[in-house]
Amino acid sequence: MKQYRTVRILGILLALFVQSLYAQHIENARVLSLEEIWKVAETNNRQLKLSDLHLQESNLEILEAKDRLLPELSVGGDAKLNSKFLIYDNGLFSSPQDVPVKGYGYGVGYNLNVNLYNGGKDKRNIAMKKEEAVRIQYEVDLQKHSVKYNVAAAYFYLYKFLHFHDFLDAEIDAEKKQLALVESLHKNGTVLKSDVLRTSVKLAQLELSLSDVTKKIEIAKQRLNILMGRENDAELAIKYQDTIELSAITEGDYEDYVDIAFNKSPEYKIAYSAVKLSEMNIKQVKAMLLPKVSLYSTYNYTYPQISFYPYSNDLWGFGQTGVKVQFSIDNLYKSKHSIAHAQVVSNEAREKANIKKDEIYLQVKEAYLQRQQALESMETAEQNIIKTAETVRVIRSSYINQESLLTDLLEAENALLEAKFNLTTAQTNVKLAHIRLLAIIGIL
Repeated sequence: MKQYRTVRILGILLALFVQSLYAQHIENARVLSLEEIWKVAETNNRQLKLSDLHLQESNLEILEAKDRLLPELSVGGDAKLNSKFLIYDNGLFSSPQDVPVKGYGYGVGYNLNVNLYNGGKDKRNIAMKKEEAVRIQYEVDLQKHSVKYNVAAAYFYLYKFLHFHDFLDAEIDAEKKQLALVESLHKNGTVLKSDVLRTSVKLAQLELSLSDVTKKIEIAKQRLNILMGRENDAELAIKYQDTIELSAITEGDYEDYVDIAFNKSPEYKIAYSAVKLSEMNIKQVKAMLLPKVSLYSTYNYTYPQISFYPYSNDLWGFGQTGVKVQFSIDNLYKSKHSIAHAQVVSNEAREKANIKKDEIYLQVKEAYLQRQQALESMETAEQNIIKTAETVRVIRSSYINQESLLTDLLEAENALLEAKFNLTTAQTNVKLAHIRLLAIIGIL
């Protein structure tokens, strides 16, 4: 018996020690605000890292296009074995003259080519690459807004269920006390056994709901860790007990947000960047009809000299420098359909830009009205809490005085708990709808 007591005491001490360590671990975990989580996500989010790599790639393509403006310079050499040098003075079937040349030869030299004019294709190609880099930068900005909104959605999802957990935990404690009171009243013969059973059923339902909320909290934490680029099971704590700031959310009207969207929205800028690229592509295709002018220079040392008469077994050097003009006559009829194709692509880009403009009008309107609806829902939820809290107070007092049924009290308590849930949900919806509106107009 004494040994059993010793084991039991050691077990209790071990449990207290583990609980203390867990509490200390949670306490030491850094509590993050939404802004701090955004900063971590901007640095470590995998989608944003991929977008940055695309941007680096586009910047390198600009440098590659600029490299094409540099002169083409090559050096080369060769070594060869020469056959007999036969000259047929009187035709192929006559006896040839055997010109004495060395049985081997070699050469070395350079070739320089400088593009002077090609219809502006090279410089325009640089401009197109720069515009593509600008478009990719807009895509990076759009991706950042998307990631920040997704982070905010996960953050407020976690925020909401952490509050639900606190509400349920407090409700379970209150229901346990109420169950003890009902059991006491039943022992005194004041209430029926059914009241004890109803209270027990409600307590079991609350504990089941708490278990469900706990699982949703774990999922929300894992989702938020992934968006932040952290390990799935990394410890995470947020400032959910701080009230949500809603003072600045009601500022601005619909027209103001639309004006901002058409100046800041990455989606809108991407659409019109495509229009600019299509217009430059038309000029690029039309440049096929223009001549190409280049400066060239070559010089070679060759042994032996067998290119010009009189022939010689000595080393000789020869070079040329001049201007070369080329004009592709076939492009006069081949480029007709290419130009028409480029024009159609440009018209498509313009129509897509107009469609995107209409979509932004609709997106801003929808987000703006969703925010207004969320604000109205929040005001309604605040009023419902006041009313249901007073209802619970009145019915609980009358139940103790045997003037009301337990079912009425339980229904009132459930209504109050639901009203608390609704208020927290409405508050998070207001903030999230505002963040979505900022993401759409491009200033998140």
